[in-house]
Amino acid sequence: MPFTLATWNINSVRLREGLVARLMQEEMPDILCLQECKSPVDKMPLEAFAALGYRHVVARGQKGYNGVAILSKLPMAEVGAMDFAGLGHARHIAGQLENGTVIHNFYVPAGGDIPDRAVNDKFGQKLDYLTEMRDWFRDSRPEKSILVGDLNIAPREDDVWNHKQLLKIVSHTPVEVEHLGDVMEAGGWQDVTRADIPEGQLYSWWSYRASDWDAANKGRRLDHVWASGDIRAAAHSSRILRGARGWDQPSDHAPVFATFDL
Repeated sequence: MPFTLATWNINSVRLREGLVARLMQEEMPDILCLQECKSPVDKMPLEAFAALGYRHVVARGQKGYNGVAILSKLPMAEVGAMDFAGLGHARHIAGQLENGTVIHNFYVPAGGDIPDRAVNDKFGQKLDYLTEMRDWFRDSRPEKSILVGDLNIAPREDDVWNHKQLLKIVSHTPVEVEHLGDVMEAGGWQDVTRADIPEGQLYSWWSYRASDWDAANKGRRLDHVWASGDIRAAAHSSRILRGARGWDQPSDHAPVFATFDL
């Protein structure tokens, strides 16, 4: 059962309902994972998405912050929602397809501006969140699983516009990259996007602060698609829909796609 999956930090699903609908109509992924929905589930425009064929939903939301949702054309059952680091945030949801494939949708904390947990609690929370992710996947090593989302870390040197300049910038610091690598190793995860696109600069996020984000192209690859080792060979056709960053009133993230033959 081949299916195409997309992950997108939408930065308010209610504000950008039209952009979600556009993606559904133009790109038609079978499954769309959203982060930073910024809405309780009962306030999300789910009826509008159901009318476009996305009738199956698993989600966690909260007013004004965080929030994750999986919108699917394929039948899906909720199989978990973890609160790592005890933050009380809606940052994880998991759904299972009828063929047994589990999809984890994550919104990892951004970590604030200063990469020092001694003076920035948010950075400490981010590292603690990743540590608990690592421990969870080590204790229950995933099989036939996909992990997607805004992980808020650009791990490789070519996942950022300037490696040396960003080494002390939150999202690309060595300690964050190490923590993310530990999560990947603990779960036996493999980076689908980079397996398909192994070379070259690759970004999924561009700051709102740039007057011309496209020309400046100071991006980072913060959004990821991973697969457990047993199904990595089933993944292909990865791409980032850069053009969505230029839509009207866009999110600062672009959707990331992959197809799985499962």
